[in-house]
Amino acid sequence: MADRASALEALLGDPWQETNPTGFRALLAADEREEQLAAATEALDGFAFNRELVPAALGGRLDSLEGLVAAMRVLWRRDPCLGVGYAGSSYLAAVQVWTGGDEPQRRTMADALSANRRFATAYNELEHGNDLTAAAFRATPVADGWELRGRKDVVTNLGACDGMVLFARTSDRPGSRSHSLFLLPELDLASARLRPGPRYRSSGLRGVHLGGAEFLDHPVPAGALLGLPGQGLELGLRSFQVTRATLPAMFLATAETALRVTLTAAEERRLYGAPVVALPYVRASVARAAADLLAADALCAVAIRALHLLPEEAPLLAPAVKYLVPQLLKDVVDTLRTVLGAQSYLREGPAAIFQKLSRDLAPIAFMHASRTACQAGLLPLLPRLARRSWLGTGPTPGEAGLFRPGAPLPPMDFTALGLGIPRTDTVSATLAAVAEQPGGTLPTRFAAHFRDELARLRDHFTGLAPQDTTIDAPAAVFEAAHRYTVVLAAAACLGVWRHSGGGTGLGEDLWVSAALDRLAARLPGRRPVTAEERTELEDALFRQTVDLHHAGRPLDLTGVRGTRTPRKSHDTQFTQRAEVP
Repeated sequence: MADRASALEALLGDPWQETNPTGFRALLAADEREEQLAAATEALDGFAFNRELVPAALGGRLDSLEGLVAAMRVLWRRDPCLGVGYAGSSYLAAVQVWTGGDEPQRRTMADALSANRRFATAYNELEHGNDLTAAAFRATPVADGWELRGRKDVVTNLGACDGMVLFARTSDRPGSRSHSLFLLPELDLASARLRPGPRYRSSGLRGVHLGGAEFLDHPVPAGALLGLPGQGLELGLRSFQVTRATLPAMFLATAETALRVTLTAAEERRLYGAPVVALPYVRASVARAAADLLAADALCAVAIRALHLLPEEAPLLAPAVKYLVPQLLKDVVDTLRTVLGAQSYLREGPAAIFQKLSRDLAPIAFMHASRTACQAGLLPLLPRLARRSWLGTGPTPGEAGLFRPGAPLPPMDFTALGLGIPRTDTVSATLAAVAEQPGGTLPTRFAAHFRDELARLRDHFTGLAPQDTTIDAPAAVFEAAHRYTVVLAAAACLGVWRHSGGGTGLGEDLWVSAALDRLAARLPGRRPVTAEERTELEDALFRQTVDLHHAGRPLDLTGVRGTRTPRKSHDTQFTQRAEVP
């Protein structure tokens, strides 16, 4: 896992090096042209990167979703346009084939990806937003297959794709069995039966082609159908459990680079006779951004491992990740922007990559389902879990692997994903287990705090009527669902802290306490630590972040053990007790 990520980092070279054809300077120039950087795509073709998306059983390199995310983070760490445009769009399409395709379809997709071909996914229609059951694009059965008619308005990577997975109505009956999925391994954009629309211009992800297309009785063979007629929504929602848990984990690397850029600028700029990084406010801001990243990474890591180990709980964890992590990453960037000031908006200069990364990161809030849609998807699950699972016994010893990033995982079984309401909430169960540990450490104090919040949420959700868990639920119910995702993230942090045995490579009590303090700030009421304790935590985490930065280590939980990340060299040094006039 770390070896492939490191090899890819070495292939793409030092992004700070101005003469590097795949570095930040070249990426910024491509962004100004609203293009994907050709030198980077050629390098990824030579690496056969899309084999990372293909399960090992089909001849690819995908042996675990953890390993896939590690490789994908190399792209997102450097340029989200590469992450989305080169690989992310194909990843969305491929997961649907691994989930719902038969063996010939899986082989077709595996061979195409291994040959560096790229794919798009066409679900949404502007008129219907996230309501997939209202999609009007139609597939009509004919003697030798299907004919496609209608328009897909916003398709990521449309102008650069070789094939597509497409969601279409196949029945006029109401309900969830009216749509189907189709695999189009070869898509001819010059066909008379296909009429591409104009490209949409966007403020972020400028190098990714966004466009629509109209299909005019476009023929596809009978073998294009994934699964059975009417299974489109089911297969889509099952595959979304994988992509909604993993895509935010990939975007986390973009926020990590934003943190690294900010730290570099703060070390190199001088103010009042000392480096800017000596200012207490700057040090606290860097530490808070780092703590938010660690909290997000812990939740992502646990959710990704659960896809392998506890797939029955994926319907809970995946939407929670897609709801909360984009907000955490947005807050990271907003915090860092206050340190950079005007430099955060400049499109040239040593920190220019920051404005690109912050623009590219913004769409994660609505890309591949909005945060609100994911929050609404949690509502029907929480009352039943509140009654059956919350504040029960902790995880069994065999489930400790859920909280050990980097530990071996069984092969991912995409067909094991279901759509039922989970009967257990293994992640939140760790709160009671940690809170009851003797010793009175700072993490156990936090565990008791979040356990008490979960008890309040249990009382709230067990008292709800069924009509209070639909899309038109009262605002207080949505707010309670938000609080639950914060508690879930805290439980993930505590689970990793409890079971990793120092394996994260970070100061265990330090990182978890700092991350939990930031999560506690997102809940009502007093936080469990004093202002003095918080200052000590933030100062210690700041120093650890600087050490990782200077060592070229990723600034997250799961990559710190192995991968080295190219960084800009620093001539500026600062002392522990820099005096600021």
